[in-house]
Amino acid sequence: RETTMRVAIGAIAKKILHELNIVVAGHVVKLGGIKADVPENITLAEIKEKAEHSDVRVVDGSIEEKMLQLIDQTKRKGDTIGGTVEVLVGGVPAGLGSYVQWDKKLDAKIAQAVVSINAFKGAEFGVGFEAANLPGSKVMDEIIWDEASGYTRKSNNLGGFEGGMTNGEPIVVRGVMKPIPTLYKPLQSVDMTTKEAYKASVERSDSTAVPAACIVCENVVATVVANEILEKFSSDSFEELVKEVAQYREYLQAY
Repeated sequence: RETTMRVAIGAIAKKILHELNIVVAGHVVKLGGIKADVPENITLAEIKEKAEHSDVRVVDGSIEEKMLQLIDQTKRKGDTIGGTVEVLVGGVPAGLGSYVQWDKKLDAKIAQAVVSINAFKGAEFGVGFEAANLPGSKVMDEIIWDEASGYTRKSNNLGGFEGGMTNGEPIVVRGVMKPIPTLYKPLQSVDMTTKEAYKASVERSDSTAVPAACIVCENVVATVVANEILEKFSSDSFEELVKEVAQYREYLQAY
């Protein structure tokens, strides 16, 4: 399947990012209406570990069994459910992307990649669509500076982006996956020859693919970020790439 190759490529991308001290973690934040509570101070490493040890890739163990029961109930009903996955990328240097050219904005590239995943119908960054309900004073990420960290933000409501470029905060992107359309209770369709109504065939038994899609989304986002790193920095050899990224980080720290 097409997503299998994207995961394989993403594995290479994540290896490149790992060597540059960039961490990628993905987890399920909502499944069939059941929302996971994620602790505010949890690290990306903890999210990665908890998700990989969960059957439904959630970090909130208190609702894992409830999600599993919902999956079983949905299957017995012959129905399907969708959900929302979140991918975080930490350690990304500021300045990736472009604030000038529409086709080089990194958040736009990531959004396109996420929505291109089979059955994904939307993408959002940071507080996402909730920003439409908030005043600017509660959405904008104010800039602060100290000698130890350099320039940082007081919040990360914009999901690590401003003007299409990374701002040094972790990238936070969520993708929404619709329920699988092929049900055990066949939906109505139309015979193309006779134009008469008939019931669609039952082609698969999955009641949800959200946990698996979370892995796909994680690798797709990693691929886009790795490509952006390779485009911005000289990468004739990996040693050269590591050196250039390190020098760029030092430059940003001292700026």
